[in-house]
Formats: sequence, C-alpha cells, structure tokens
Amino acid sequence: MTDLTPSKIWWTADEIATAALPDLQATKRGVNSHADRCGWRGHPEFARRRAGRGGGWEYHWKLFPLRAQKKLIAEANKVEPLQVGRDDVWQYFETLNDATKQKAQDRLAAIQEVVAFETAGHTRFLAVGEVAELRGVSERTIWNWFAMIEGVSSEDWLAYLAPRHKGAQARKVSGDFHPDWWEILKADFLRLEKPSFASCYRRAKRIAENKKWDLLPERTARRRLETTVPRVTQVFAREGHEGLQRCFPPQTRDRTGMVALEGVNADCHKIDVFVEWPDGTINRPQIVAFQDLYSGKFLSWRIDHTPNKVAVMAAFGDMIDEFGIPQRCLFDNGREFANKWMTAGTKTRFRFKIREDDPLGVLPLLGIQVHWATPGHGQAKPIERGFRDFADDIAKHPRFEGAYVGNRPDAKPENYGSRAIELDEFLRIVDDGIAEHNARQGRLSETANGRSFDETFASSYANAPVRKATEEQRRLWLMGQEVVTMQRSHGLVKIHGNEYWSDWMNEHAGTRVVVRFDPEDLHAGAYIYAASGEFMGFAECKMKVGFFDLTAAKDSARQKAAYRRIESKLRDHHRPLKAKHVAAHLDDITKPEPSPLQAKVVKPSFGGQRNVPLVKRPGYIEQTDPELAAQTKALVVSMQDKKDQRADELAAIEEPLERFKRALEIKRRSAAAQPVGEAEAKWLRGYEMTPEYRGQLRMHESFGDAMFLE
Repeated sequence: MTDLTPSKIWWTADEIATAALPDLQATKRGVNSHADRCGWRGHPEFARRRAGRGGGWEYHWKLFPLRAQKKLIAEANKVEPLQVGRDDVWQYFETLNDATKQKAQDRLAAIQEVVAFETAGHTRFLAVGEVAELRGVSERTIWNWFAMIEGVSSEDWLAYLAPRHKGAQARKVSGDFHPDWWEILKADFLRLEKPSFASCYRRAKRIAENKKWDLLPERTARRRLETTVPRVTQVFAREGHEGLQRCFPPQTRDRTGMVALEGVNADCHKIDVFVEWPDGTINRPQIVAFQDLYSGKFLSWRIDHTPNKVAVMAAFGDMIDEFGIPQRCLFDNGREFANKWMTAGTKTRFRFKIREDDPLGVLPLLGIQVHWATPGHGQAKPIERGFRDFADDIAKHPRFEGAYVGNRPDAKPENYGSRAIELDEFLRIVDDGIAEHNARQGRLSETANGRSFDETFASSYANAPVRKATEEQRRLWLMGQEVVTMQRSHGLVKIHGNEYWSDWMNEHAGTRVVVRFDPEDLHAGAYIYAASGEFMGFAECKMKVGFFDLTAAKDSARQKAAYRRIESKLRDHHRPLKAKHVAAHLDDITKPEPSPLQAKVVKPSFGGQRNVPLVKRPGYIEQTDPELAAQTKALVVSMQDKKDQRADELAAIEEPLERFKRALEIKRRSAAAQPVGEAEAKWLRGYEMTPEYRGQLRMHESFGDAMFLE
C-alpha cells in the first residue's frame, strides 16, 4: 500500500527553492512572496517559527500546491529497481508474443545501425540523429534504448530491449462480500443440472438482500469464480465423469516398434443389416474379429446371432491355424472374451466367479499375455476404426438394399424392414468386403505409409519370429472345457446331457478332471485331462441327446470409467453447501405483497413531420491550388504503393494454398484406394499437425475448391 506521507514534513523557504517543486518558485524570495500571497503564516497548525540559529519560518508540506505534494509523495515511495539476471530476462522474453518480440528486434536493428555508423567514424550523437531520421523515431527514443542495454553484453541486447509492459501484475478483484453469500452462489452454480450463472446470481442476490449481506456485482462475481475455481473442477461439478474425461487428451500409442503378429486385438460389432438364418430367424448378426495391431489387417472373423465364447474361440483358432500364435492379445472386458475357456487364470480378469480348481484358459496355456481395454472407451481398441469402415463399406453395400436398418433407431431408411438378406449371400459379401478392406492401397497409418494392410503385414510377417501351433495345441481352442468329477464306480462323466465313457476310465473313478469337447458337436466325444494339465485319454459319447446350444450369452454392460477421487474432493471443497441449502435460504425470503395490476395502453404514433427539407451534400470542388494538388497526387501515389505492397503479400499466400492442395490430393488418392508414396504419407501426417493445415481446412470446409480460384 502506498504511504501518503513524504519523508520530510517541515520545509524552510530556502529548502523549498532548492527542491524545485512544481508550481513553486526556485528562489527564496519567490517562495516567501508565494507564502505571503497564499497566507501560509495564517495557519498556525501548518506554519511555525524555526527554532535555532537564524530563525525564520517553516512550512508544513500540506500547504504546497497539489502537484508539489504529489511529487513529494512519489519520491518518498520510490523503490529502487530490482536487479534482474540475464536468465530471468530471457525467460521473460520467451513468454512474449510475436508482435512484442518484433518490436524488440526493430529496436535491436536501430541500435546495430548506430553502432555501424560509429564504426565508420561518426560520433554517437550524429549516428543517433541519422538513424532516428531513417526510422521515423525521435532521438530521445533511441537514447532510451541505449539506456536499457547499458552494461549488457551484445548477445543479450535483444532480450533487454523487449517492452516491459507484460510484467505488470493483473488487477485483483476487489470488493467486500459476505462469505456465506459466496458459498451459496458456488453451491448453486456447481451442480450437474448446469444452471446458468445469471439465474444462480439472481437467486443468491435475493438471499443476500433478505439477509442484509454484502455481495459483488454479477460480472465481478463471474470473474472471481473463474479465477478461484479451476476450469477442470467446474467441468467435473457440472458435467460429471464424462465431462472430466473430455478434459484429458487421448493417448497416442506408437506401433512402429512392433512386428506383425506381436499383438492382436479383438472385439464384436453388430452389423446393421437384417439377415435371414436357415432356421427362419431374422436379426442383425454379430461379427467377432481379430486384428493385427502392427499392420491393421483383419486376420480372422466369425459371425453369429450374438457375441459368445464359441464364436470367439472359433475366430481365435482360425487366426492361429493360418498365421500362428500371437504374443499379446488386447481384449474387451466383455463376457465373450473374459470367459473361462479363453482367459481363466489371467490376472486382472474380473468376470465370472473364480474357483481354485478352475483349469487354465487357452491363452495362458499358449503363453499369450492378455491385456484388457478400458471398458466403454472405444479409443482404447484400434479395431473400432476398422469397424467404422465396415459400417459404411459393408453394411451399406448395394446387395443389402432394403435390408439395411440404419445405425440408430432414429436413422431408419424409408425402406426399413422391406427385405432380409440370406445368410449365405451375407457371408460372401462380408468376406469380399473384409478382403477389399485389407487390400486397399493408400493407407496413411504410421506403419503402412501409403501401402495396404496386406502389404504392411506381409513385409513384416516375413521376418517376424512367429510360433506355430502343434496338433495337440489345436485341441485347446477347438474344444470347450468343464471341470467335473468322474463317477465313483466306473468313471463315467456327464456333460450337458451327454454321457462319455471308455474302459480306461475305471482306473480313475472318482477323480476330478477337465473335460474338453467340441461345443458345436457334442456327439463327437470328449478329451479328458487331469487337473494338473496332463492328457489322460479320449472318451466316446454313450448317450446321444439333442444338440445342446452353448452359443447364447447374456449381454453385459461395460464397466464405467474409473472414479476420480481427487476431483470429487476438490469439487466438494469448492462446493461445501448442497443445493438443498440454497433452496432453504430461498424459502426464508419473505415474499412481498403483490401490487394491484394496472392496465396501461400507449397509443402509438406513426409517421412524423412531412416536407422536411433534405440535407444537400456539397458537390465536388476542383482544387485550384497547385501546392495542395501536388500533395493530393503524392497521397494517391502513396496509397497505390501500399495497395501494390498488399497485393505482393497476398501473392505470398499462394504457397500455403499449394501445400494444402497437395495434402488434399494425397487424401483423395488414399480414399480412392490409390497408391500413396511413403514419403507422401509421412509428410501428410506432419503437415496435418500444423496450424496452417487446420486453418486451410476450415476455409475449405466453408468454400470448397472455390478457395483455389484466382
């Protein structure tokens, strides 16, 4: 806070003259004359006789003119400037915008021109005058710039010449208000119902008026809220966990360090087409697919009524039969993937009840490391990008006309339900669509670089260490499994209404074993394994009952996003009151008696005075003064020069347009499945990250190709 008292209180006439204060004379005689005219000695509290040798009068500083008083106060509160190191100056320089940095560069150029004149033999005084005239600035300004770099090394001149206006501290929000009113306002605003700030302020104002509390103006309160409550906390309090999730950027994962079949990911996708199955059922089928993470190629797929563990096992087996055993699998946490046949014994698996005697699933037995994607988060599964292509390229195929149902209940086509495609034809078109998806040229991923997914996978697969499955291992994914206890007398086992037995089983009666079987053909017999994993033998099916359907599975909800405890605590810290407390305060307000209504009719008046004379503009007067005409002509020439300069600047924009046009051409070739060079693909990925591309893209979205016309 500024001290309003100068360091020296009483002044003699001689001291006043020496100080050369504004609006006061600079001589002792002049000061005494001023004191006599203004009657200073008539104020006994501000004038006194000086004690000591010589005598005379002393005057209080409050008798001085206003400007003189301000100067004394300013000098009393003057603070020596802080000594700032070169690191701090350069750090400040980095925070400036380009326009402010350009000012520093212009100042440095002027200083360097003066130094050049000095090197040529001119004095600094003469050099400053020449540079000031050339640059259109005053000599005093250039001398001030020299003062800014006094004692500074030449390599640091640029940072020291930067304007210092940015260093000013932001003005703090001032004003007195009742703390309870502020808490009520925040409690009302920071709610999931997302009320407007204006409505919250009006309610808080009513409460403050009823309680006789001080409050801030609305705009001041809004600024204070933005300053004191972090934006992320506001989003979390008003939009919940989903809003908080949007405050964090998606994670970008690099696949360039991988090889083919090092990792795969799998998921299910419902195709928006009505299919007629052989049994007469009509529904939308589900596809279970496995995709290579390195290349993006779809390796295997199966189609069924619903996503189930049998379809997952079948698609998994197709992939291993054709390509080999992957090292890692990225799965959704749905029941069809987290089933015991596939993943029993895997850590962080949170589906189904876990028992100590559960046999290991196929993936742990094959040494495949399982990773679980974030539930309900599509960005965690790269395969979702491929399914988006399926929704356009396959579901909207011309062969499916009339069978397409739309991707949302409110997006049904007019011919909805007019046709159902037969299963055989549907499977053929899906196979063709996935093959075209894998073979399409011009892919722009960081691993494809303009090639197709097939080519990307093949080039890496040829040199990748791939494990092949043995015939014994094939049983692991071709078979379902159940843990049962063999009959105590003869060792017979029962699975899903069928009995399995062979004579060797008598020796193991009463033993707890793992039974593996083909879920699509329960009559084909079963393979019996010990609980420790050793193969014991084959058992024939002795009692053939009807086919037992194991493909049905219940739909499972996705796990919700992880609960953010720290943000919840922060939200509660800024919102200690609940909405019910605000409502209680509103209930305490005494409602005024309604005033009787009075009807008021205002008769409108149309038209106005007629025949109002118009203001006549003066006509053009030709200039006859030769000197003034010459000045006008020079001004016209100067404006034309500026116009030509502007035209040159606009011509320089053609280069960014050409770059953007080149990017569009590459993207169109990629969309048309035409080859794209590796260098082109890498250049496009880097160019799409620049502000220039984003700006040109917005222009193109608004004007299309017309923006390229001259």
